Amino acid sequence: MEKEETSHSLGFGEFVALIGMMMSLVALSIDAMLPALPEIGRDLGVERENDNQLIISFVFIGYAAGQLIYGPLSDSTGRKPAIYVGFSLFIMGCLLSLFATDFSTMLAGRLLQGLGAAGNRTVCVALIRDRYEGRAMAQVMSSAMSIFILVPVIAPALGQGLLLIAHWRAIFVAFLVLALIILTWFTIRQPETLVRENRRAFSLRQNMRAVREICTTRVSFGYTIAAGLISGGFLAYLTSSQQIFQDQYGVGTRFPLYFATLALALGGASFVNSRLVIQYGMRVLSRFALYVLISISIIFFTISWPLAGDPPIWGLMTYFMLLFFCIGLLFGNLNALAMEPLGHIAGIGASVVGALSSLLSVPIGILIGQSFNGTILPLVGGYGLLGLGTLAVMWWTESKKADA
Repeated sequence: MEKEETSHSLGFGEFVALIGMMMSLVALSIDAMLPALPEIGRDLGVERENDNQLIISFVFIGYAAGQLIYGPLSDSTGRKPAIYVGFSLFIMGCLLSLFATDFSTMLAGRLLQGLGAAGNRTVCVALIRDRYEGRAMAQVMSSAMSIFILVPVIAPALGQGLLLIAHWRAIFVAFLVLALIILTWFTIRQPETLVRENRRAFSLRQNMRAVREICTTRVSFGYTIAAGLISGGFLAYLTSSQQIFQDQYGVGTRFPLYFATLALALGGASFVNSRLVIQYGMRVLSRFALYVLISISIIFFTISWPLAGDPPIWGLMTYFMLLFFCIGLLFGNLNALAMEPLGHIAGIGASVVGALSSLLSVPIGILIGQSFNGTILPLVGGYGLLGLGTLAVMWWTESKKADA
């Protein structure tokens, strides 16, 4: 249900649109850059082509670290000041990347963009929780996530479109303009939702207690590790997708079309999961998705090996569609399972679970992505190994816990 609000509160539709746009900023800042990676690398003197992947990876590093900060910050200063901090860092990062003349400056700017975008993602959940509860909160989250899912479908096409008519730096100009529009919209239209008497003093000790509790709670720790392993594989795909489709398969400017098709598989899985999870449960669906992920990765690796890691693109797309459908089932369920024992610290618990899983995923994603050798073998083999690792972690996590 909707909680009591002021006369200046946004209506349901406008609130959902604003929250969806704010949460989507991190996805846009990643996916719209993919078509531009080769040009950026050439302009900034990158010698190893695989190093261009770091332009994506550094956003994730900042995003992972930022999740630990914004939850407690918004609880102590209010939601709007925390959002302003995030937007300020994001805008500073965009400016740094826009005017970068060397690769190190570009990576510093991307790190700041990730650190800033984490504020939107984290504090928006708190904003929703402040305004709504129960089924109404679930409705807002689902509606906002629909916008969030749509962004990876269209973002590479936006980046590719800008490259056709302008320099790659125009993409960062677009980020700046969009961030300023959303910030202005938020500033004018969204009132503060956390009243002063409900604020809590910022406490680093509270964060450390949450980290310690999660690391010593078998279910939370196990499923956080599992979520990190799966996210690591997805990061590896994001960082190497441009090289796979444009360099290995030569799809050229059609790359956004292939990327969008696979993004729809993720969105479809989220929709199916919402329909099946009540009937079958999170653990059953997660195990099913893992069994399929492992099986298709082993089969496709076996098929691709004698083809020198260069199977026909229709085979690759079939594998990726099935793979990302499984990942779509796993993303929400593994995070929800990690949160099950943390109801008493739900806010900070969500920040810590997200941060720890992201911090684990980044080195895994970088390792697999940097192993790209002109074939799909490192990525497919990486998914198979990560799937087996995730399954082993789930067995360990559930070894003393009955199915739910």
